[in-house]
Amino acid sequence: MVDPASVKAFTLIVLNLVVLFQPTFQQQQQQRLSSRIERTALFQLRSSLGIRSKEWPRKVDPCLAWVGIKCDNGTVSEIDISGFRRTRVGSLNPQFAVDALANFTSLTSFNASRFSLPGSIPDWFGQTLFNLQVLDLTSCSVINAVPASLGGLTSLIRLHLAGNSLTGTIPSTLGQLLQLSVLDLSRNLFTGTIPPSFGSLANLTSLDMSSNFLAGSIPPDLGTLSGLTNLNLSNNSLSSSLPAELGSLVSLEDLDLTRNSLTGGLPVELSGLINLQSLLLGNNFLGGPLPASLFANQTRLQNVVLSQNDFTGPIPRELWSMPALRLLDISGNNFTGMLQDIGLTSENTSVAVVNISSNQFYGILGPVWRRFSSVDLSGNYFEGVVPDYVLNKASLNRNCLQNVTNQKNLSDCSSFYSDRGLTFDNFGLPNSTQPGTSGKKSKKNIIILASVLGGLGLLLLAFFFALLLFCCRKRNGSNQRGVAVEPAPASGTAPPPPPEASINLSSLGDTFTYQELLQATGEFNDANLIKHGHSGDIYQGVLASGIPVVVKRIDLSAVKKEAYLIELDFFSKVSHPKVVPLLGHCLENENEKLLVYKYMPNGDLASSLFRKTSSEDDTLQSLDWITRLKIAIGAAEALSCLHHECTPPIVHRDVQASSILLDDKFEVRLGSLSEVCAQEGDVHQSRITRLLRLPSSDQGTSGQPTATCAYDVYCFGKVLLELVTGNIGISAASDAQLKEWLEQIIPNISMYEKELVVKIVDPSLIIDEDLLEEVWAMAIVARSCLNPKPSRRPLMRYILKALENPLNVVREETTESARLRTSSRGSWNAAVFGSWRQASDVTVVPPTASTSRRPEGGGGSFKRSTTSKSNSQSQGSGGGQNGGGGDHSSSHRRHSRDIFPEPAEGQQDIERQEHE
Repeated sequence: MVDPASVKAFTLIVLNLVVLFQPTFQQQQQQRLSSRIERTALFQLRSSLGIRSKEWPRKVDPCLAWVGIKCDNGTVSEIDISGFRRTRVGSLNPQFAVDALANFTSLTSFNASRFSLPGSIPDWFGQTLFNLQVLDLTSCSVINAVPASLGGLTSLIRLHLAGNSLTGTIPSTLGQLLQLSVLDLSRNLFTGTIPPSFGSLANLTSLDMSSNFLAGSIPPDLGTLSGLTNLNLSNNSLSSSLPAELGSLVSLEDLDLTRNSLTGGLPVELSGLINLQSLLLGNNFLGGPLPASLFANQTRLQNVVLSQNDFTGPIPRELWSMPALRLLDISGNNFTGMLQDIGLTSENTSVAVVNISSNQFYGILGPVWRRFSSVDLSGNYFEGVVPDYVLNKASLNRNCLQNVTNQKNLSDCSSFYSDRGLTFDNFGLPNSTQPGTSGKKSKKNIIILASVLGGLGLLLLAFFFALLLFCCRKRNGSNQRGVAVEPAPASGTAPPPPPEASINLSSLGDTFTYQELLQATGEFNDANLIKHGHSGDIYQGVLASGIPVVVKRIDLSAVKKEAYLIELDFFSKVSHPKVVPLLGHCLENENEKLLVYKYMPNGDLASSLFRKTSSEDDTLQSLDWITRLKIAIGAAEALSCLHHECTPPIVHRDVQASSILLDDKFEVRLGSLSEVCAQEGDVHQSRITRLLRLPSSDQGTSGQPTATCAYDVYCFGKVLLELVTGNIGISAASDAQLKEWLEQIIPNISMYEKELVVKIVDPSLIIDEDLLEEVWAMAIVARSCLNPKPSRRPLMRYILKALENPLNVVREETTESARLRTSSRGSWNAAVFGSWRQASDVTVVPPTASTSRRPEGGGGSFKRSTTSKSNSQSQGSGGGQNGGGGDHSSSHRRHSRDIFPEPAEGQQDIERQEHE
């Protein structure tokens, strides 16, 4: 018999379990999607956006199993498709097709960041999604203007629209979003001014409108946003002075206004920013003395960047007394004073990086410099003997120091000290100059020296012109037209680098042991081998700290020692955001050297232009056009800095798709730097050659190609063709293969017929009419770079401007009258692209009737002595955009002279003669 007590106990246990699990059952029932309308809408969204079954499977409840879907009480509350990939069919024609969202009345969050949505934001967003609190469309390839109706989303807390191609003005109705906490409109193509209505956003904590084309002044109303902690308006065209009202932002921690056109001085009211941690005002036109009160009560300020402005006077000691200061960059101003007067001998031990270059400081360096890890004192007037411990960690070029190379001349140093009533030590030589005497002596010496050099110069000039005329007659008629294929540079053209001992290794990152890098790369296991480079083998590795790196293993028995010395010397002098960062080195082995670089998640352009969509199939997905244009602009920016901001200009000599590295956001990091060298020969030779009608080529007198910037331009033209056509092998092709490709591609690039370029465009690109014009413009730029005459190729800085504003390259020249105006006025459009308007005069390849075919197998901060204001503007507006870069707006067009400034009259005459 069954014991009644046992039955009773079992019954109690069952009842307790039912009670225990009842909430779970109820909760699960609530999470199931109960609305038939919303279920249908989700499947419509799945179809219109091309969401894969991997994320949104068909035969399951969306609320329970769909990735990124959250439900509340049986209705959809959040949709997150961030980073999703479209299906193969969906990727063929991606659109901003989200009409089904209108059915989700309880939707509080829609996150589509990094999911391609090429199209406009629907106007009905602000008229339907009233409960929306988060809208994130970061890097979605969204275009056109922001609808004013978004001001109706009064529940919105976070609005992210960064990294797109949004155009027009920022709607003032966004000032109605009173609950808004974060507003990110950065890296777009917005024009106009900052809406004063933003002063009504009382709950705003972060406002980022950087990297746009905003102009006008900063609205004083922003000073009412007392809760604002981050304000970033960098890389725009904002003018006028800083409003004193910004000093009321007591919660502000980060203020970034770099690369604008701000004028005037720093308001003393900014001293109210007591919680400030970063003050970044570089590359503007700010001036006047620094107010001491601005830094007197700053206990948290860590980073101060005031470089490339017009500040004057002495540096207030309060700037150095800030306890948290770590980085100070005041280079490129007009500050004056002695080293002791600017507070550098204080007991503040927190400062790590100091850049006070290109001012007018003077004095003698002392033991205080032991405390700083990185110091740039170049471009001042320091004198005396430099201690050894300073030599190892300081940049001291262009001073008046005794035991350092690359210093200013005696006349410059003597005049500076004499004009201020000071005694100069005469570089340690006898008869040091006294106040009031050096000026007269130096002027007399200069007059004598100028007379002697003037006479010698006239004789040399006459001899030079006679020699050029002789060469012209001798070689007249020998120049033949036809296919021009650039030869590869000879490995021996670079001058020998300085010995390793003379390179400042302390500025080249960390020193690793061989054992550390052996462990990081799995003992240089073949599984970690990325490729065999021409200067060493490239391995992927992970340091003990977990940081992914790339290690170049250089076997000195197989390659020339100069290869790694050239690279070390380059990194000791140059660092730039578009150059791959060197993290460190290991030089302890005599016959094997190791260089350690930052790991680039997206590899190089050669491997990223086409890549597998997943490991499960062999489907290839190509980079969209916005990203390709962004890569072209980034590479042009890096080369422009090497060519135009280095003295002497630096030639890369290995520009190809495999040299263009890409980080996780597809920002360019220029690599393959073992072939770099200073430009050879006279950089003005091409102008004289054109003036005298002399033939020009890339061959030096020895028959080898010279290391010139024009060679880099030619190679860059091949990279641009790869981006347009998808033929990824062009930049690394042999001469014969390149000749064959160019014969088929070049005839389809015409300044006057846009339709021809369709024949060579990468068929995997999905582009509308406006984007096709950009493709056409890039093809024209590429053809200009491939001109067989080096002297006729555009300079890299003009190539950069053309890529940043591609529509201006083609839209000015679409009518016959525009052509005639261009021809008569000799604009820079004619100077740069003049070769296309005389197709019968200079032909890159002979015209052919054959159609283009697709070949098989397609599938780190520069220390600038000065920074051009206009150049910094263009750089700021072009790149730095996740998923975009360049002008996609017809409303943002400018006259050609805004893009290519008019040349001097002499240059116009030369170009006009060539055009005729």
